[in-house]
Amino acid sequence: MLKSDNIGLFHKNILAMQLTFLKAKLHRACVTHSELEYEGSCAIDGKLLEAAGIHEYEQIQIYNVANGERFTTYAIRAEDGSNIISVNGAAAHKASPGDRLIICAFATLDAKEVENFKPTLVYLDEKNDITHMRHAIPVQAA
Repeated sequence: MLKSDNIGLFHKNILAMQLTFLKAKLHRACVTHSELEYEGSCAIDGKLLEAAGIHEYEQIQIYNVANGERFTTYAIRAEDGSNIISVNGAAAHKASPGDRLIICAFATLDAKEVENFKPTLVYLDEKNDITHMRHAIPVQAA
């Protein structure tokens, strides 16, 4: 049984926690290039970066829907309006043109920030055009 002093300390510790949340997602981006000899990273159309709120050189996680590969790299800006998604350097072994990716960026928030936080979710078609955007993932039904 917790004493009331311990409960207060417990709640204080929770408020001081740093929690990692999904900040932004480009859902089902289609790989346009896979460049083994290019300097590492993932080049993403600048307009897509802006829509998602992902910054150039920001760390991203990439999940390849086609083959199950998951890897970490950073975003670089490709030409605005080009629809480029280019997986470069060593990561080029993990994705091929035509593969569909989920590209995520995360943010560290304190417990007070979590209450009002909403991610930016950008959904793409096979040409990397934005089909729609949301700030929540629908509840999964049984």
